Formats: sequence, structure tokens, C-alpha cells
Amino acid sequence: MLQARRIRIDKPGNYDVLRLEAFAIGAPGPDQVLIEVAAIGVNYADGIIRMGLYESARTLHGYPITPGFEVSGRVLEVGSSVTRFRPGDDVLALTLFDGYSSHLLLDQDRVFPKPESLSFDQAAAIPAVFLTAWFMVHELAHARAGERWLVHSAAGGVGGALAQLGRLAGCEVTGVVGHADKIGAARAAGCTQVIDKLREDLWPRAEAVSPGGFDAIFDANGVSTLGQSYRHLAPTGRLCIFGFASMLPRGGGVPNWPRLAWDWLRTPRFNPLDMTRHNRSVIACNLSFLSAQGPRLTRGMEWLLARFASGGLTPPPISACALDDAARAQAAMESGRTVGKLVLHP
Repeated sequence: MLQARRIRIDKPGNYDVLRLEAFAIGAPGPDQVLIEVAAIGVNYADGIIRMGLYESARTLHGYPITPGFEVSGRVLEVGSSVTRFRPGDDVLALTLFDGYSSHLLLDQDRVFPKPESLSFDQAAAIPAVFLTAWFMVHELAHARAGERWLVHSAAGGVGGALAQLGRLAGCEVTGVVGHADKIGAARAAGCTQVIDKLREDLWPRAEAVSPGGFDAIFDANGVSTLGQSYRHLAPTGRLCIFGFASMLPRGGGVPNWPRLAWDWLRTPRFNPLDMTRHNRSVIACNLSFLSAQGPRLTRGMEWLLARFASGGLTPPPISACALDDAARAQAAMESGRTVGKLVLHP
């Protein structure tokens, strides 16, 4: 048995429920790979798990739980049936929880060779956000060259990935950010225009950019923008939903339950009669609930990694801190001021 460390959440709460503990990890099973983790991607969803609001954490796993959806590292051991990896290989992986750990046992179909062009930090920062973006763009929205897109949170992990995928698909991407210091990151990701909603009136500016509406709008805000996002779709436009950040706290680490209930009541319920009349669609995805779509996700990761290897895609800006600073990392993510991705070093 190998001694390892991980972050554990016994029950939902504030940042102080993120508890560092030692645990023993065994040898890999026949189809498993034992990974010594070098870097762990931090996602907004990790904090929602801590708060007890992430539905897949409750229904697919339960508490106690270790958060974390993505890692990079080096293979220590492989099971007897593993043919794709051997000890010493550098890899990245999708974890479906449990990622905040120094060592992991994973089925080999959730592990991928790390492109040599990527550092461990960069490799840990891409699986969850880029695969979420890929699924929306290529499996749901079916991007076509020449389309006009509006991407909310364009300097964040998924938002930046969406901007890059839009650029690759030949789309004109307008990004929305919440602070002037995020404009450069949004432009670097592929946005031809950027709206700073802190300084500009978002929707009049969006109308000036695309008077006829947008072919696709990608929205992770929730109640604060969903209604207007839908109204600013062009005919045959698609509203792609991947989060509800405006309904969650920007500080303090715990939900404001009365406000959360009020925002839930105000969240738009889209009318199918209106959708058919205007030829508009509403689509959505949550990567953790796609775990049963293994072959599709494998195809997506292989498609993405080929483009990272060739330089067609680039990793986001990255900031790093130690695993035992997970609370600080989550607080930074929830502040709304981060750019790109955060990673933890175990």
C-alpha cells in the first residue's frame, strides 16, 4: 500500500470543510493505472461541490467526497490488462471527482498521453474545460464557419476554450468579460471583439456588434443573463447553457439561501411555442453527467489533444498553488477575478 494525500469534504460547508488527510492506496486492478499526480485542475464546480449544490456530486457519489475533475502526472504502475500505458509515461486524465489527490487509481480509458508540448500544469488545466466546450460546440451546437457567437465569461476556463474552438471553426466570436484586466485574455483566446460589462451596457453593445442577433450564445451566468441571451439569438440561433454562476456567492464561501431561492424562481423557463415560432434552440451540458458517454468523450479528448500537439489550440493562462491551499484556490475562483485556470500541486 502506498501512502497518499487528498482533500476530503465530510459534509458541505465553507472553505474550512476542505480537510487534508492521508490515505492508503493499493495496487491497480487489471484495467487500471496508478498515477502519481503532478498537477490538479481547479474548476468552479469544485466549489459548488463544497457548498453541497452540485447535483452530480450528490446523486453519483455522495459525501464524504474528494473534489476534482482533471489531473496530470506520471504512471507508477499498470494493471495486467493495460496495453496503452507503462510505468514512466506522462499522462493527463479525467477523474469524475477524486482529483484533489497526490495519487490516483483510474481506469485506463480515462487516461490519455500528455502531449510533449504541454507542461504538467498546462495538461491538468485542459481536460474538463476544453471537453465541455468541445461537446457544446461539436456535439450540440454544430458550429459552422461564418457564424456569429457571443461567449459569456470569455476569459474563464470554458469561456476561453469556447473562444478558441470558435476561432478554429471559422466563427466570429464576441466575448463578454466582467473586468478590464480580462480583455487581453479574451482576445488571446480568439475573440474578435470584447465587451467589458463592468464599463459598458452589455446588450446595447451586443446589438451594435450583431444587429440581427447571434447564431450561438454560450451562457454560464444563470438568471442574470439567460433571458436576454435568448432574446438576442438570431433565427436558428442556439442558446448553450453551461453554468449558473450569478446565482452563487462571490465571497464568503456559502450560499445566500434566500437569494438563491429567489434567483431559482426567476430563472427563465423557455416556452416551446416561442422556440418554434422563432426557430431558436436551448441546449445545455454538464460534463459529470456525461460519464456514460465514454466513447464520445474519448473521441473528443483525442481530437483536442491532436490540436494541442499541433499548436492549433493553446492552454489557458495558469496560476498555481499547493494542494493544502485548496481553500485559497477555491476562494479565488469564486471571486470572479481569476483569468484562465488555477492548478494545485500535491
